[in-house]
Amino acid sequence: MSVLARVFESAGLTTVAVALVREHAERVRPPRVLWVPFYFGYALGKPDDPDFQHQVIAAMLATLEAEAGPVLADYPEEAGPIGMPQASEVAEASNGNSSAAKPLDAAGEVTALRGYYERWQEQRGRTAVGITGIPQRRFRGIIRFLEAYAESDDADMDERPADVSVPQFARYCADDLKAFCYEARMAQRPGDNEMDIHRWFWGETAVGALIDSITQRLNATGDAKLQATAYGLSR
Repeated sequence: MSVLARVFESAGLTTVAVALVREHAERVRPPRVLWVPFYFGYALGKPDDPDFQHQVIAAMLATLEAEAGPVLADYPEEAGPIGMPQASEVAEASNGNSSAAKPLDAAGEVTALRGYYERWQEQRGRTAVGITGIPQRRFRGIIRFLEAYAESDDADMDERPADVSVPQFARYCADDLKAFCYEARMAQRPGDNEMDIHRWFWGETAVGALIDSITQRLNATGDAKLQATAYGLSR
């Protein structure tokens, strides 16, 4: 969206945009953009709440009042959408639930879900997996990299492009794993809604626990850039 805004502005059209990933907007520098701290897929925040959504739209349009750009404004609402708990909240609740089933190890979990993921891909003819460029049948290697990165900044992977930092590549790996697991779950349990899958991934899977452990480590560094990466990891 930020890139499109720049293209439209070059053609003489005035634009405003919403960004869910602040560092993307910082890099692209669209003319006017409002960053919102909401869960991915909820650009206007709370579902079925037109009053709240109109507040977000008004804040976005307010960027037009700036005398000069580019403008990157922050929406002053810290809570995510109602009914969609943050990943850390789900993980914490799960850790306190002694009745929760123990998951497989993350690598074994990916292998166990592979058949369901491939069924989803066959049925739909599309997938959100692919940002790393690593085939899903080699995702055990991604797991090994993320397990090492959860412990140390020294972790790396041969497949990482030279122009992509290790933290950013870790985020790409997490995005591919999340897409893989979500699509596998939708094939496995087609009756589950978005909330069911969200809670399953962050509260019951070893992959979700692994990604959350990286998030916690990066947040603890106090480094603003690493904390921005952590914010994107667990959404």
